[in-house]
Amino acid sequence: MLDFGTSLPAVQQIPSRARLWEREVGGAQILEAAQVAERAGFSYVSCSDHVFVPASRAQAMGATWYDAGSTLAFVAGATSRIRLLSHVLVLPYRHPLVVAKQYGTLDHLSGGRVILGVGSGHLKPEFTVLGADYDRRGRVSDEYLQAIAAAWASDVARFDGETVAFRDVMVSPRPARRPPIWVGGNSRTAVRRAARHGDGWVPWELTPGDFADSAAYAKRVRAEAGGGEMTLVAPLGMSPDATRDDLLRRVEEWRIAGATALHVGVGAGSFLAFLERLEWFGGEIIARFA
Repeated sequence: MLDFGTSLPAVQQIPSRARLWEREVGGAQILEAAQVAERAGFSYVSCSDHVFVPASRAQAMGATWYDAGSTLAFVAGATSRIRLLSHVLVLPYRHPLVVAKQYGTLDHLSGGRVILGVGSGHLKPEFTVLGADYDRRGRVSDEYLQAIAAAWASDVARFDGETVAFRDVMVSPRPARRPPIWVGGNSRTAVRRAARHGDGWVPWELTPGDFADSAAYAKRVRAEAGGGEMTLVAPLGMSPDATRDDLLRRVEEWRIAGATALHVGVGAGSFLAFLERLEWFGGEIIARFA
């Protein structure tokens, strides 16, 4: 069995990838997209994260990046089954207890549907303005992951680290269940972080060959750390004219490379076409792996 997830429309509008119709998307359309994805059998919908974009980078990155926590909470109230992935939250920007509180509350209210996707970040000006340590972001990310897990593990939590420490704290309401944590990034460091401190790995654009190599590395590190199975998420782009046979061939290629889930990028010429492609993918592709 493979799980399939997808991004909500318009929540990140990178000029080289965003479609013109996404500029007109509002709350009603985002809810409709989430509901259609749920009916189509997608396992999760996602929203990514940048607190702000420097004006000097707007041409490449775009200025519009929806807040993941707010958007996923908005979607949670209009859906009942589909899971809610932050893809990915820049972990060093927020104290781990703030993350544990926000996403633990969302998990509690949604009945256990949160997947906490995190990354260490890359945009140095964003770190500077937010007062986060760019040079130590890897070390901070490792400890913050452990601190979040500690906050969710016990009614009264404690954590002693180099970059964060706390004791005698109670983070309530408790999650409905301990949300899985997926770590983003393509570097060896990110893969190792996912295997040691997370429950899944969710890379960005890469080839099946590179994915297979990193997936094998993740499994080795995971085994050495005494961990169990982890989710390995591959990217699957779906152009507006992609056929069933082509997509099935590519899904199989990713599966052979080690993927246990696929994040589907849905290409469409309009919002209506986007919804139709979600439904089509559910019937033609997802149903075959249920």
